[in-house]
Amino acid sequence: MLLLLPLVPLLAIASASPHLERRACAHDNCLRAFIKSAAAAAPFCASYTAASTAATASLLPAYATQCANSPARVASACACLPAAISSTSTVPAPTSTVSTTTSAAAAAACTVTAYADIAPAVAACTNIVLQDIFAPSNSSIDLSKLQANSVVTFAGTTTFGFTNRSSFDPITIGGAGVTITAEPDAVIDGNGQAYWDGLGSNGGVPKPNHFIVLSKLTSNSVVKNLHIINWPVHLFSISGCSNVEMYDLHLNNSAGDAPNARSAGLAAAHNSDGFDVSSCTNFTIRDSVVINQDDCVAVTSGDHVTVDNMYCDGGHGLSIGSVGGKSNNNVTNISFTNSQVLNSQNGPRIKSNYNTTGFISNILYSNITVSNISIYGIDLQQDYLNGGPTGNPSNGVIIQNVLFENIHGTANSAARDYYVLCGAGSCSNVSFVDVSITGGGIASACNYPAEGCPGP
Repeated sequence: MLLLLPLVPLLAIASASPHLERRACAHDNCLRAFIKSAAAAAPFCASYTAASTAATASLLPAYATQCANSPARVASACACLPAAISSTSTVPAPTSTVSTTTSAAAAAACTVTAYADIAPAVAACTNIVLQDIFAPSNSSIDLSKLQANSVVTFAGTTTFGFTNRSSFDPITIGGAGVTITAEPDAVIDGNGQAYWDGLGSNGGVPKPNHFIVLSKLTSNSVVKNLHIINWPVHLFSISGCSNVEMYDLHLNNSAGDAPNARSAGLAAAHNSDGFDVSSCTNFTIRDSVVINQDDCVAVTSGDHVTVDNMYCDGGHGLSIGSVGGKSNNNVTNISFTNSQVLNSQNGPRIKSNYNTTGFISNILYSNITVSNISIYGIDLQQDYLNGGPTGNPSNGVIIQNVLFENIHGTANSAARDYYVLCGAGSCSNVSFVDVSITGGGIASACNYPAEGCPGP
């Protein structure tokens, strides 16, 4: 059964977590329009009154055309805007390292209001509040050596100076039994607009390639309740972690959808993966929203990784891979369940790199809804290269025991509903059960299984 939250009246979720409220907001086109246009919507909502609901739809701003059939929903849409976005666009570098406590979480915590005080707090404290931090150029928020069982809470708006290096990691996190969380209205703003040029990590302006690096998180560590916008390239780079949960994350890179002066007509943001997971075990990502321009989640290696109840908009889908040619090329016991993928290039996707070796086994995609897919509704291909597929699959990566079940939805006229391209003898026991994707205008193509693509 699909577990994603249905759209409910905002009053019905008013007592729930603000993070649950954000997910409900993201599940309706009218409400999502306000979230994706937060900067423009904030001043409109500030002057909006209840009496305005009686106004005609023609008075709505251009980004709110999805609300035209029900202007009364505008009040709910305005309530979906994170308060920090509505009131703050930039945060200057602080002039003092001392401030009064401004967040509830800070009552019994070490509260940090200036970048220079982060390292001493990490060394001395196990309950840390990072309040309105501005990280200057070439200055990472280093949480990689947290004490065991530490709790770090982001509060207010966290911002970053411009750092013109691909090897720079703006935030690094590591530790045993740690919790990374945020106040309900906190925002982490990656300053992506300063870097975006339509090329991502493929050239152009040097950009921080990984915005948040999780390395060697262990022992039931938790990352939760974060609201992150405008990351430069890949968001979460996750490696060497075990027994970790990530949930209630709202990741919105939609400001990078539009072209800018440097992107030659392409979307300004590129290679903006939400979660890249490698060499992790017993790792869970759940109950989160990702609005971006590349993979929603990509698992390139690891064992027992669970991805559940995701809402993915605008990217490249829920991916295994690409696998092959890396230090670890084994991907086993991975499940993607109870999720929605819309306005994306692909839905479920498994990709192995051409002429490499590896092992992909025990993969489950279950209860997935796709909508407006532009390339492949379901994709399994063994000819992948970053510069473009070869069309000639190789068989060095073994793919076995893959089940696609209860997957439904639509592709657009430029897409294929299904595409399977296996190397000679390298795929086995790949099954499709209760699968129906329609609307693709290009004929599906499947060289495995023997009976061909799903369908009537």
